[in-house]
Amino acid sequence: MELITSRRNPLVGRLRALHQPKGRREQGLLLVEGTHQLQELLRLGLLPEQVLATPDWLERHGSLLDGLPEERLQPAGEAVLAAVATTETPDGVVATLPQETLPKTKGLGTFVLALDQLQDPGNLGTLMRTALAAGVDDLWLGGGADPCQPKVLRASAGAALALPHRRDPDRSGLAERLAQARAAGHHVVATLVDQAETVPYWELDWTRPTVLVLGNEGAGLHPELAAMASHRVTIPHSTAVESLNVGVAAAPLLLERWRQQHNLGLGG
Repeated sequence: MELITSRRNPLVGRLRALHQPKGRREQGLLLVEGTHQLQELLRLGLLPEQVLATPDWLERHGSLLDGLPEERLQPAGEAVLAAVATTETPDGVVATLPQETLPKTKGLGTFVLALDQLQDPGNLGTLMRTALAAGVDDLWLGGGADPCQPKVLRASAGAALALPHRRDPDRSGLAERLAQARAAGHHVVATLVDQAETVPYWELDWTRPTVLVLGNEGAGLHPELAAMASHRVTIPHSTAVESLNVGVAAAPLLLERWRQQHNLGLGG
């Protein structure tokens, strides 16, 4: 296929549009950047809609695309690749992926992470990776950062392509699902700082069907959602800091379930 060398090529405009939510909605695609993310995409058995790669990248990594239909591969010059990518130093490849191929939430999982208005893409990507490592079944998002934006995909190191998630425009949809989870007998666990009736997180039985609810970076968990919790936990720490970053706080909470299951011989 002919090498694209002009940044005015219509394909460049279509791919650059994927940097924004409007473009992703209109095209039904997301932009996957870099060799590592492409490897994860292929490892998961997902088929890119299109791959844009420099000749140098194809010489070094072209074998990764064995089996990809020829019409889905588009060679491009480095200047074109740089115009399409969101990173300052792209490594020579980007791909598009139909959003409909991402894993979907299926009913009420036994271990769910729910995030209320999380704003920072880096935090969201980190949380998605930690959640996948901890065996979370589903991710529920009440507004906040778009999990399909390039910054989240990079920060998740591919986890965003594997973790089933559902995002509502605001917390009202999240509140409905939390109510459904409680009615189904799930523990709905809120993490709070300096609140009465909290227990250290390790005292909770995390082997039960559980929804862990975390708030955003600035305001924390909204009172409406905190009031829906069946259990309230805290992470004891030094008084030298007032609170922990949500991405840091989530790790021990999510992995506590894994620890308890393995201690009981339940696996993960």
